Formats: sequence, C-alpha cells, structure tokens
Amino acid sequence: MLSFWFSYPRFFVYCLLSLLPLAGRAQAPPTLGAIAGAEDLRPAPPKRELRGFWVATVANIDWPNQRGEAPEQYRREYRRLLDAGQRAGLNAVFVQIRPASDAFYKSDLEPWSKYLTGRQGRPPGDHDDPLPFLIAEAHRHNMEFHAWFNPYRATMDTVTRTLAPLHPYKQHPEWFIKYGGQYLYNPGLPAVRAHIKRVIMDVVRRYDIDGVHFDDYFYPYPEPKLVFHDEQAYREQNPDSLKLADWRRQNVNTLIHDLHDSIRTAKRWVKFGISPFGVWMNKSADPLGSDTRAGQPSYSNLYADSRLWLEQGWVDYILPQLYWSTKFRLVPYGPLLDWWTRNHFQRHLYIGHGTYRMLESTRSDTAWRTARELPRQIRLNRDYPADVQGSVFFSAKSLATNPLHTTDSLRLDLYRTPALVPVMPWLDSLAPRPVRELVLSRQGQVATLTWQPDLRPAADGDLAAYYVLYRFERGQVMGPNDPRRILTVQRPTALAQPGTFADTTAVPGLAYAYYLTAVDRLHNESVPVRIFSEGKLPVEMLAAAPPAEVPVAAARPQPRPSVAARPQPRPAAPGAEEAAAKAKVKTKEKHRHRGFFARLFGLE
Repeated sequence: MLSFWFSYPRFFVYCLLSLLPLAGRAQAPPTLGAIAGAEDLRPAPPKRELRGFWVATVANIDWPNQRGEAPEQYRREYRRLLDAGQRAGLNAVFVQIRPASDAFYKSDLEPWSKYLTGRQGRPPGDHDDPLPFLIAEAHRHNMEFHAWFNPYRATMDTVTRTLAPLHPYKQHPEWFIKYGGQYLYNPGLPAVRAHIKRVIMDVVRRYDIDGVHFDDYFYPYPEPKLVFHDEQAYREQNPDSLKLADWRRQNVNTLIHDLHDSIRTAKRWVKFGISPFGVWMNKSADPLGSDTRAGQPSYSNLYADSRLWLEQGWVDYILPQLYWSTKFRLVPYGPLLDWWTRNHFQRHLYIGHGTYRMLESTRSDTAWRTARELPRQIRLNRDYPADVQGSVFFSAKSLATNPLHTTDSLRLDLYRTPALVPVMPWLDSLAPRPVRELVLSRQGQVATLTWQPDLRPAADGDLAAYYVLYRFERGQVMGPNDPRRILTVQRPTALAQPGTFADTTAVPGLAYAYYLTAVDRLHNESVPVRIFSEGKLPVEMLAAAPPAEVPVAAARPQPRPSVAARPQPRPAAPGAEEAAAKAKVKTKEKHRHRGFFARLFGLE
C-alpha cells in the first residue's frame, strides 16, 4: 500500500490539499466540487470552461460494452460513464450516434447500427429509441449533449451482403468508393452532400441536442499505393475547372457551409463544431502553417480546410486533436497549441487530448507514460485564457478508468470546482430573466432554498434552462465570478419548473449570503437574486425578489468582422466584462444604505 503513495507523490499532495479545508467544519457535498475559498489558497480554476469527453460507439470502443444488449443494460453502462465524467468535473459529452452511415436512433433514412443491436437494421429491444434517453441523461448530469456524426464513412469493411436494406449503399451504390478496406461516400457528388445534410438535419429537428459534431474523417487518410477513384465526379462536377486538390476542398467546404446555414435556420441554439486532425499545415509547406513536421496535414491530405471554416464563421467551435505530448519532437504540443490560439478567428477553441495514449505502451511518445503529462497540457491551455475555452478527452473509457490516476488529479485540483460552459455571443448574448422569488428556510445546519422561475421569456424568447446557487461567508468577495462559491448547479427536467436545494453544511450561528442566478441553454447568466441569513435564530424564514428591471433591447447575433481585417484582435480576458459590470453596479449602489449585512459582508 505504501508503494502506491510513493509512486504518486502529486496525487498524495492533492489528497492532503482536499482534506485541509475540511478540518474543523462540516464537509460540503462531494458532488459540488467546491472548496471554501477562505481555506483554499490556490488560484481558482476558470468559472467558464468546456470540459468534455468523446463516447465512441464504432467497434464498441466506449459504449455499449457489447452488441445486442437489452436497453436497461446499455442504459446502465451509459449512466456509469456519465457518472465518472461528472465526478471528474466534466460538463459536455460528445456521443457518436452515426458511426458508419447507421444510426443509434430511430431513423427512416439509415438503418439501426450493428454496434447497438448486433445486426444492422435490427431495432433495439422493446423498439427503444436510445437518443432521447442519451440526451436527457446528459442534461441530468449537467452536461451538454453534442451529437457526433461521421459524415463520409459508409462501412468498416467491404462485405456488402450484411448491409441492411435501408443502408444507402443498397439503394445508391454509385455514391460510394471502395478505399482502404471500406466503402466511403464520394464527397464530390451533390446527391451525397444532400443526403448527409438531410440525415443530420433530421436529428437537429427531431431531438433536443445541443450541438452537431464532426470528427477528423473527411477525404480518407492517404495510404501507400492506393488511389481514391473519384475521377468521374471530378470531370462531371467541376464547373470552375479547379485543380483536383482545390476541387476536393471545395466539396468539403460546400457541405460545411450549407450545414452551418441549415442548422442556424432550424434551431439557432444548436452549435456546430468540428474536431480536425491537429495540424492544418506544416510551416515548411505553407507560411501560414504551424512549426511542426506532421505527416498528414488536414489541408493537403484530407482536404479539410479548418482554418477557412473558422475564418468564414462556418463553425462555432474547433476542437483540434492534439494527441501528441509536450515532449514529442516532430509535433510538440506547446508550439501547436500556440498556433491554434492565433488561428481560431474568435470562434471557440477547445483542445482534444489523447488520454487513451496513457493506456498504450508506445515507444514514439513516451511522455504519455507519466502522470504529469495531461495536467501539464491543461495548464498550458490555461496560459491562453482569452483563446482556449476548454478541453475534450478521447475517450470516455480512458478517462473513466483513471489512467495513472490523472482523473483523480483533475477531480482534486484542476477541475475541483464546477465550470459553466463558455458563452457564444455570436449565437446569443442576452441572459434570461432571474427567478421571480427566492425563499430560505433555515433550521440548525440545514438551509433549504426554494425558488419560483419567471415564466416570462427574455427578449430573445429564452427561458432559464438551469440555475446556479452560490454561497458566501463573511469576508469573502461576493459576486457570481468565483466557481469556488458554487454550491450546486440545478437543471430541472422541464423548463419553468420550481426548484429546491437543501444546504446541509450550514453551520449554526454562522451568517451566509446566497446568490441564485438563472442560465439559458446557451449559458448566458442572469443577475443574481440575493438572500442573507444571519443564522442566530433557531428557525429563520426569509424571502427575496430580483432587483428592479432595467429595459434591455433584444440581443442579436454579433456580425463577424470582415475577413480582410486580420489578424483578428484577441477577445478580452475572461471576467473582464463581468468586472466592468461589477464596477458599474458598485457605482450605482454606492449611496444606498445596506445596514447589518452590508457591514457583515463588506458591501459598504
């Protein structure tokens, strides 16, 4: 047993640090992840940060564990994955619902996936449609649900007799090209692009997803002595007489652009993001590229011009797969991260981390064998607070199995406090209305807070999707900017439901201030409703209402700067706008007399 502690000294320190704040006082619920700031002297993690993991279904990498399981079994397995992600502090999940022109949901366009039911086209037991459950369970775990589609992969082999009658190959074999032991859609055919868009938009319209997500597979990764035979499409579908490489890129660009516009028209709150291969181009081949020596740059080899998609605003986030370590000589993590921070054009930049590599015995990138590598990468990300908005890990099982105890280090240190998903002001910048009423009932060490939502939508039509409750003690800086003060994040099962939370760690006789904010589904946060409890009486009943309304015009998506006006200025550091707003509030309320609680919490 002792050998464990000496083998993982950093983990031992994390455990000690996590216990120190609890000495002499009641312990906060472990699911909160919040540590009282008066005792926790470490810098707070970011309050706004996307933290996610991929759930790969192709070949049953992550889920389900086996093909053909009963619905109750694959539901239990999915819950376990989300439970592990929630314990680690994650707030987003990317689930592969279309691995190979098949479906993990009920579809009239493509067949049920064999990775779900055991045989392509066979429905799940009890004719279950898993997707509503997958989405609802993610939301119950306070996670965004991004529906992950592989756009061009049609099969994982060349055995077509096992394909279901509904598979597009059975109806349109002319759409497909055999390459590298599988069938792929031909991106150069307009009918192919129309089908892919129809499949994705069917999901967007019928299901309550938060995002549409693509991985890195566009045109196939080149293989020695193999040719992707799209010559006929090149001849017949090339009115601009483009060179082959430019024509292929145009085919992918057309799909990305059209899909972006269709999603925005159907549901303005659904995000669109892509996770490309980590290197756009090497600097040796293109002066705009990164100082790397990657063998398969996405621009030249996969015909995926991710930099253009960002420049044109066709995606809401980019999630490059930076699966190399900080010590890898050909493609070092640090310089490549720096390149992406200078080329995301004010769209969100999340970093894809190869946590699966800690389970490998690779000889080419040995830094992944140490427990220090993943925390080092996340700290490097946070060195760019205005440019890197989060991390996503491949894949779910590699995070859930806690390789090298790095998941513990996330839970106890880097992700020890909850994080809200960063806002996207080009989609929505208007906060929902605060709750209509907040009531506190306090008896002994239990303070029960209940609230009534405002049933009136904001000017953009949004209601609150969830609520964030903060708690402050005397001497702590008050305001909803410090994630260490978050007691809970509460998401109702349906909009406009009343909420309740029992704070079981309130110390009798100790005064507290509670702040409650309402947050819409694009994570804009309202002004807080505040309630103050002195804690001196055996029973305390208090109520609070939101501050007086100030007329606000409906927010509209922000126009993108001209493409010619680059390089783009970097956005202000996180918290700058909130700090400015806070300063305005202080100026406005400077002369108001607040009495006992103002003196108690330092408001005057």
